[in-house]
Amino acid sequence: MFDRRSFLTYFSSLGLGSTLLPGVLWAKVESAGPEAEAQLSKNLITKEMLREACAVAGVSFTDPQLDAMLQGVNGNLAKYIEIRKTLLDNSVAPPIFFNPIVPGTKIDRVKKQFRPSTPPRVTRPNNLESLAFWPVAQLAELIRTKQATSRELTEMYLDRLKRHNPKLLCAVTITEEVARKQATEADREIAAGHYRGPLHGIPFGIKDLAATKGVPTTWGAAPFKARVIDEDATVVMRLREAGAVLVAKLATGELALDDQWFGGQTKNPWDLSMGSQGSSAGPGSATAAGLVGFSVGTETGGSIMEPSGICGVTGLRPTYGRVSRAGFMTLTWSLDKIGPMCRSVEDCALVLNAIQGPDDKDLTLHDVPFNWDASFDIRKLRVGYLKGAFDDTRQTPQVNANDAAALEKLRRIKLIEVALPEHANLDIGVIIYGEGNAALHDPIETQPETLVRQDRVANQHSLRLLPAMEYLNAQRIRTLLMQEMARVMENIDVYVVPFDYGDYTPNPIATLNTGVTNLTGHPGVCVPHGFNEKGDPTSITFIGKLFGEAAMLALAKAYQDATGWHLKHPPLFVPAS
Repeated sequence: MFDRRSFLTYFSSLGLGSTLLPGVLWAKVESAGPEAEAQLSKNLITKEMLREACAVAGVSFTDPQLDAMLQGVNGNLAKYIEIRKTLLDNSVAPPIFFNPIVPGTKIDRVKKQFRPSTPPRVTRPNNLESLAFWPVAQLAELIRTKQATSRELTEMYLDRLKRHNPKLLCAVTITEEVARKQATEADREIAAGHYRGPLHGIPFGIKDLAATKGVPTTWGAAPFKARVIDEDATVVMRLREAGAVLVAKLATGELALDDQWFGGQTKNPWDLSMGSQGSSAGPGSATAAGLVGFSVGTETGGSIMEPSGICGVTGLRPTYGRVSRAGFMTLTWSLDKIGPMCRSVEDCALVLNAIQGPDDKDLTLHDVPFNWDASFDIRKLRVGYLKGAFDDTRQTPQVNANDAAALEKLRRIKLIEVALPEHANLDIGVIIYGEGNAALHDPIETQPETLVRQDRVANQHSLRLLPAMEYLNAQRIRTLLMQEMARVMENIDVYVVPFDYGDYTPNPIATLNTGVTNLTGHPGVCVPHGFNEKGDPTSITFIGKLFGEAAMLALAKAYQDATGWHLKHPPLFVPAS
């Protein structure tokens, strides 16, 4: 609410545009040094300072308009000083919650029986390390039938982590003590007849953005190398309740940016000359190299899908509002998502089933059942394909050929042409930067010299100049995009699109798709679909309806089972037989 004086200050004398400037002007004052601070202490922002701030914001005003605005901006700066007296932890969210559901969207809220595949018949191999690349479903059956213990699997993965992590830099903390304790408890329960389900006794790793009680949570940033948060993230608690065993906190790019962290660059197990990409670099690398049974990552604008696809594993980005973010570092409140990175589609379904659902902490969550049925008849699905992306031939010849082969395999189902919505060009960065600047003020603003990515420090400073009006208008355009996307999805259940490799093999429409579906909150899964000219993995992406993971995963599983690309593993990390 405004009092009369404030109202007149903001809107009188053609000073309407002054509402664009508070963040810009404040940043201008901060960067100007002691002289500007002295001016501020006297409540004297000058007209020239205001004119320069307007230029940064991309607006201009006449001298009379600037004169009319001065009283308002000087008054506002005092309010900003008062706001800054309150220390805000990264865990404190604004009371404004993003909801991906637009009016008219139909969501199936009827809970049905969870139906995984019939457990495979398994036989314990002579060399226990040859289990390293087995999917969760097979490892689980080995434990359930008591052919192997959780402690044996845990020791095998701990040994592989210690041997291979120096090459890959995919783990920040190997949690030996915690892992052995949890594995011993799992074996005790299973021996007593208390089998919790397919994740019981399975060793896993989680991206080091998740709080884990008694273990450092570093966010990939040097200031937090030794920090221990005295709580468990909801996902960590749910995996513990399912009986899974934590063997490692896996590398995240510093403060959830790319694959560079204070320990170095996380590597792709298929090609040690390149990074594993995306801030879920550690989970992608560790899963691909067979150092964990499965892993959990996070995505804001591609960080589950990108390292999964480049490292040749199956990555699931659930619907926004499906999995709790409580206890994870926030990059952006309205975009962050958490999901599994595994060796098969069904593994992703098993993990999602364990971690999804409301927790009374993350208020963005929806109580929508995940009705997985591994035997679902995919012929019932209406499947689309993003034609413009498949028509683009700027990728390498082999990547193009792999995309074409995947599409041909899927044409056994009638495919429907789809296109991205009208507002697909909305820059996701405006929202990421607007929210991330607030979420990560500490340590980027208070301890910048300790960070690896000095380019990010400079960029973060520049983001102080983002006008609030532009951020809010970007969110309003996001509403239009969501409405348009709802219309695209009306007549299909899932669509297929080439994988977004970013700068490696650019496909502009695939890149747009990554931004669009993160903005709208739709789920996605990527699965391997071959190799490129260098012998590195390539992938294909499936996008589902909001909370339509079951149908989307059913199609992805059918493709995966028919092709078998997920059964290939990086030669450097395959144990000798």
